[in-house]
Amino acid sequence: MSALPSDAADEGTAHDGPAQVPVATPVPTLNVANLLTLSRLVLVPLFVVALFTGDGHDTTWRAIATGLFAVASFTDQLDGWVARKYGLITDFGKIADPIADKALTGAALVGLSVLGELGWWVTIVIAVREIGVTLLRFWVIRHGVIPASRGGKAKTMAQIAAIVAYLLPLPAGADPVRWALMGLALVLTVVTGVDYLVRAVRLRAAGRRVTGS
Repeated sequence: MSALPSDAADEGTAHDGPAQVPVATPVPTLNVANLLTLSRLVLVPLFVVALFTGDGHDTTWRAIATGLFAVASFTDQLDGWVARKYGLITDFGKIADPIADKALTGAALVGLSVLGELGWWVTIVIAVREIGVTLLRFWVIRHGVIPASRGGKAKTMAQIAAIVAYLLPLPAGADPVRWALMGLALVLTVVTGVDYLVRAVRLRAAGRRVTGS
């Protein structure tokens, strides 16, 4: 019997033993996307200080507060894009990102209500929804993480647009635009809140069927 050629022998040797399964590299929690999320949290107190400087009605400081709010809001879009593009999605990011969003929008809404420029009922409706969704996330966290939906992202954009309209030192003639934007934000806030409740209940039910608990 003739011997195997050297390249065939090498090939046979290379396939001896069990196949090697590549191990996925875990995504580090401390990454660029999550740092952007944390930077949004850092900007919140700076925004609040700027908003209330000069009794909250100083034109220059209102413009600065609006700028800080806009920059912080932009990081919300940027961190999501970075996480998806470079595969940096983590469970920490899925939880921290919406919390950072709620801290920013909550600070703005409460600040505007304290200054008497936005009805407290608007702030309360939005706050109840946002806190409720956060509690829902923790309620089902052992069964999985509920990521932001398209409706939730649209809600966030509507809230940002409405808040910016209220923060800017605009003349009284701009009030109808402010009301329209905030009305849209309120509708999306309530609708997406109900959607998250349904998704949380379904996720918890599916998880309990799998675990039997």
